[in-house]
This record gives sequence, C-alpha cells and structure tokens, in this order.
Amino acid sequence: MLKQQTEIIADYDQKIKQVTADIAQTKKIIDQLSFMRIGLFLVEILLFILLVRSADDDLRTLIQLGLLMPVIAFAFIVRRQSRLDREIDYKKQLLWVYQNEWNVLNGTANGYDHGQAFESELHPYTSDLDIFGSASLFALINRCSTQSGNNILAKNFAEKSTRDKILRRQEAIIEIKDKIAETYSFRANLHGYDPEKIEQIKIQLKQQLGAQLGFVKSKFLRFYVKLVPYISIALILAAVFVSGVFWKVLALLFVIHTGWNVLLNAKINKVFYCFGGSSNLLNGYASAILWTENQSWKSAYTLSLLDSKIPVSKEIKALSKIIQNFDARLNLLVGGILNALLLWDLKCCISLDIWYKSSSKDVISALGHLGDFEELISLATTAYNQPDWAFPLLTDQLALATTHIGHPLIKEQIRVNNDFHLEAKPTVDIITGSNMAGKSTFLRTLGINMVLAYAGAPVCAKAMQLSVFSINTYMRIKDSLNESTSTFKAELNRLKMILDNVVKDKDTFVLIDEMLRGTNSRDKYLGSKVFVQKLITEKTPALFATHDLQLADLIVDYPETVRNFHFDIQITEGEMKFDYLLKQGPCKTFNAAILLKEIGLTLD
Repeated sequence: MLKQQTEIIADYDQKIKQVTADIAQTKKIIDQLSFMRIGLFLVEILLFILLVRSADDDLRTLIQLGLLMPVIAFAFIVRRQSRLDREIDYKKQLLWVYQNEWNVLNGTANGYDHGQAFESELHPYTSDLDIFGSASLFALINRCSTQSGNNILAKNFAEKSTRDKILRRQEAIIEIKDKIAETYSFRANLHGYDPEKIEQIKIQLKQQLGAQLGFVKSKFLRFYVKLVPYISIALILAAVFVSGVFWKVLALLFVIHTGWNVLLNAKINKVFYCFGGSSNLLNGYASAILWTENQSWKSAYTLSLLDSKIPVSKEIKALSKIIQNFDARLNLLVGGILNALLLWDLKCCISLDIWYKSSSKDVISALGHLGDFEELISLATTAYNQPDWAFPLLTDQLALATTHIGHPLIKEQIRVNNDFHLEAKPTVDIITGSNMAGKSTFLRTLGINMVLAYAGAPVCAKAMQLSVFSINTYMRIKDSLNESTSTFKAELNRLKMILDNVVKDKDTFVLIDEMLRGTNSRDKYLGSKVFVQKLITEKTPALFATHDLQLADLIVDYPETVRNFHFDIQITEGEMKFDYLLKQGPCKTFNAAILLKEIGLTLD
C-alpha cells in the first residue's frame, strides 16, 4: 500500500528528531572524553612531580612505568574522539538530507543546486518549460552533490532519449525507490564536500598523475627509501648504546635527506597539492561507493554502472590512507622530522605510484558513476515523495494521452488537473481563451511532464501514455540589445529553428503560445495561419495557444487535422472566475473588456 504524503512528511520529521538526538548524545560523549583528557594531563603532571621528588629508586622505576599509562590512555581517547567527530560530521549531513526533504515537501526551496548554469534561451524547450534555474523542474528534482551528477541530470532533462533507454531507466528508478530508506546515507556521505575538489582529483588521476610521478620510478630511489627506516633506527641505537659519534653520522644523514627533499620539493608539491587535505572527502566517497557495491541490484541499467570486478571502495580507502599519511608534511615540525628520518614525502609518492598503477582506472570509473547513481536517486526520491504521481507508459506508435495531468511546480492545494489526448494521427490543436484562463500553463504542464517522462521519472498525473517526441516550444520570446535583435526578429529566429527541427525529425512535438506578438494583427494572423498549414503538411502534432479566434476557423478547411479547445471564464455580476479546465471547441467568452475597465478604460 502506498504511503500518503502526510505520512511521508511525518516520517521525515521523526528521522530529523532521531538524528538530532543522536548528535546531542554523541556531543555529550565527546565532552566527557575532553574532560578525561584534561584529567589524564593533570595525572601526568602529578606523576612527573612525584618522579622529581622521589629518592627511592624502586619507586622512581614504578613512577616511570606509570608515566606511560596516561600517555597510552590519552592516545586511545584522542583516537576515539576523532572517530566520534567524524561520526558527528556524517550525522550532521544526514540531518541536512532529512531536513531538506521535509522542507521541499512543505514548500521551501530545495537546498541542492538549481541548475542555473544549464539555462539557455537557444535550447528547443528548456527555457520555455522552466527546466533549469530558480523555481524550475531541476530545482525541484535535483539531489546531486557532485558536478557529474548535476551534469547527468541536466543532460537527461535536455536531450532526446530512446524508448528502450527510458524503460530501462524507469526500471532502475523504481528499484531505487523501493530502497529509498538506504539512499539517505549515500547522499549524506557525498554532501558537504567541495564538488570541484573531487573533479580536480578525477582530472589528476586521469590525465596528470602518471607523468607527475615519473621522478620516483628509479629503482635505486625506491630501494633506498625502503631501506632508510632501518638505517635511521640503526644509527639511533648505535648512538645510544655504542658511541656518541653516531649522532654526528645521523646528523649528516639528516642534512642529506633534507637537501634531497628540497631538490625534489617542486615535483612533490605538484603531486600533493591536488590531493592534500582530501582524506575525509575520499573516505566519504568510498562509503558512498561501498553502498552501491553492497546492494543486490537487479535492473540492467543499474548493473551497467558497476563495471569494476574489484571492490573499488577499498581502493579509494587505500588512496585516502596514503593521502592521510602525506598530509603529515603540512605540520612543518613533524613533516621535517619524518622527511629527515624516513624520506616521508618520497615514501608517500612511491606508495601513490604503486596504487596508481593497480587501481586508478577502476576508481576513475567508479567516481564517474557516482553521478549516475545520484541522478537516479534524485528521480527515485521524487517518486517516493510524490506517491500520487504515475510512471508513464511508453509506446512505439504516435500517442499522448493523459488523465488528471497537473503542473509539478504548482502546489497541490491550488493545482488544477486536466485530461488530454492526441488522435491516432497528427493534429494541430488550436487552444483559444481569455487572458489568465490557463492556456500557457496547460502547454507548460504537458511539456514539463513530457520531460519528466523521457527522463524515466514519474509524471504529475494519474496516468500518461506517450511516444517519444522531440519537444520544440515557442513561448517566451525576448529581444536582445546586445545582439541588436528585435522581438519580431527573435520570433522569426525561433520559428526557423522549429521549422528546421520539424523537417529533420519527424517525431517532433510543437508547443506554441501566441505566435508573432511583435508585428501587426493582420500579419500575425496570416503568419500564424501559414505556420499551422506548414505543421499540417509536415504531419507534426502541435498545440497552438492563441487569442486569435480566426485560427479556430481553420477546422473548416482541415477538419481531419485541426481540433479546437479552449479555456473560458465565468462572469457573475461583473466578477471573473476561472476554473482552468480544458474544454472542447473554440472560446466564446473573453475578459479583456473587464480587465481594461478595472484600470479605468471602457470599451464600447
């Protein structure tokens, strides 16, 4: 049985409360550990004072042994506290994910990217149908933290697909919807990091790292770096137990190692600065990839995203460990000592080179596919949050039939749904009606739901059946001062684009809202008429919204290929009421006179 949206909101609310309580409890434990660290520090000072004042050799030996205990306990507490800090960071991101879903369902803006970067007035439909930008379909659906996820979602909203691919994506989205409770941890592990950082790492792995690590391929260098810890330990022991002269030898070795490191520092920096400080990010991504590896996937589309035969999450964890060790150089004192004793930076570069040869290709692929999973999860989350929406039926034959279709960006409380269907053969449907009666909204309702359908997502309708069309729209036409383009010239450019596309792709579907606004009424009618005739000739299905009632008369000449619909108003005692329902036939009632009267102008 499907959950109602009120139950879904209540479920998110419960999750928010639970995670908030978990964070508070974890913080309480961290505070307790902080007090324990202070206590251990005071115990260490007390033991040191007792050691200084004690004259009994046996007691001094016992105190010396006792001095080790607070240090060991302190190290254990620091490690646990660090683990709890990471746990809190994760839970804060999980809380953000739950809170964001609650916000979206309660009318607050989605916290993920709104897709402004993908806006284009030159695209055949995205600008007219509000696909990208503020208050857009992308802003409603997107749950991607990575750049690749955003790019993939934008591509699936903006490019024509095939029936086979759409059906395979539907299957994958439905499968993920059934696992929706498990996707929140996946999203939490990816959220909160700089998306550009992981893109830099992907570029580094794919194009640069192999060449940058060329300086550590020398067999002598690798042998010496492997040997140097034993040399340093031997010299220290010799200096302590044999002769002080070995301190001088060790000091000379320090100078040689430091100088060697300085000579190679520029090359080491090239390797380090793309990865430095990214250990936590890589751990988060590794956890997200581990989630994809641990699921029992069945859909062919999802299985195609798992193209590695090895557990990539472990390989990323291994890279994270190398980077964590490499980060020691950020502390000048610690890094200086480690490089002098162990040639630490070179050791990390060699480890990175070994890792790169064995694992980089699989990791690059897996990091790229994270975006695919994010994009599918975005659409599956919408399917879960909107239980009344339906997955459309895709057909091979010309079809567009909808039942109770509504605009997904209009709140459910005020949304008006309509039924609509095409004939078995292409027709141009003329939609007439009053200002503000709902013509433009209906065209956008059809178009935006078609975009959802072709992405494999559910649509804001009780039912929908359609074939795969190339959508072309003509709605918001703007002039351009920068390009010295008038409104009329911009309209002509748009019409030419549509006509070119109609000729190239016979599966084009056209949505037009009030054509040729930038010219006189006679030319507007004649231009609209010949354009409709061209669509009829090309057998292109279209919806044509207009105030020009003469266009509705085309049904006389083209009774088989023109249909008339309208949106009307009800006028009661001079008051206008809109029902926003699509009706058969041309419109009989208009409201321009009433609207003009409201601003002090009266028509005879």
